[in-house]
Amino acid sequence: MMPKRNTSSILTRLNNILSGGRVESTRRLSLVNQLLIQVFLLLVAVSVIYPILWVFTLSIDPRDISRPTELRLIPTEGASFQAYADVIKQPTPNPVSMQELIFNSLRLSAGVGAAAVAIGVFAAYAFSRLRFAGRRFLMIGILTVLMLPGIALLPALFVLLNKITIPLGDTVFNLRNSLLGVGLAVLSGSLPFAIWNMKGYLDTIPRELEEAAMIDGCTTAQSFLLVTLPLSTPVLAVTFFLGFMSTWTEFATSWLFLTNPKDFTLMMALYNMVGQYSDNTPWSHFAAMAIIIALPVSILYLFIQRYFVGGLAMGGVKG
Repeated sequence: MMPKRNTSSILTRLNNILSGGRVESTRRLSLVNQLLIQVFLLLVAVSVIYPILWVFTLSIDPRDISRPTELRLIPTEGASFQAYADVIKQPTPNPVSMQELIFNSLRLSAGVGAAAVAIGVFAAYAFSRLRFAGRRFLMIGILTVLMLPGIALLPALFVLLNKITIPLGDTVFNLRNSLLGVGLAVLSGSLPFAIWNMKGYLDTIPRELEEAAMIDGCTTAQSFLLVTLPLSTPVLAVTFFLGFMSTWTEFATSWLFLTNPKDFTLMMALYNMVGQYSDNTPWSHFAAMAIIIALPVSILYLFIQRYFVGGLAMGGVKG
């Protein structure tokens, strides 16, 4: 027989979850404290925005200097968007177009982000709701993998994926030398964080909601899909974004694994612009390419930023 629960307490917790974990406070700060906080926030904003503005200024500098030595926000020689046109037309000396680079980076990043969420949410639910033999050992194992630097795993992943070959007519498909292999390698590093973050968030969702659904006739799977999963939208969105962003800016794995220019990503094309010792790097083109690479992640962040407080902060309060 189920014990009695405080209905108002459950409804309050549910309301906090649905509102992204925001709790209204009536505490008022003094004028001095408000001014100090505002000054601090302005300093943080300037330190973040100034480098971005400088990179944009460098991208529209018509001189295309090989070694920037000044920090200016206004080009002295006017402004030109020719660097953007040049990198869009021919982003790299390799035979690959900008459209192919964007498509490769997009499907790699979206695939890793979606796979991390799809696999991680089931594992996180099992760790959060079920009690089974070896649960604590597996959780410690996941945390241990999360603490390892990703670069340390690359040699083992290279050897492992390089052994998987599939004959396809006159050619041989090598898993290591493919975007699929890169995606699997990057996913092995993104999945532990996804599981740990989502498990912490699922711990904050009351079990009573699932129990109520089961009383109404739902199975365990149905209560998860119809009750728990919709309430987990903030952490799902945040986990997908972090997986997408880390893969979008990932360079080491792609550079080590891929050899076919048709599989290159945007970050690999950006690295190809760097000359030896950076003496002959076209910095206006480099800055323009950097701005183009940063735009998709920035746009995606604008769409899901409202989930960040609830999805990331609440995901870290329990483990």
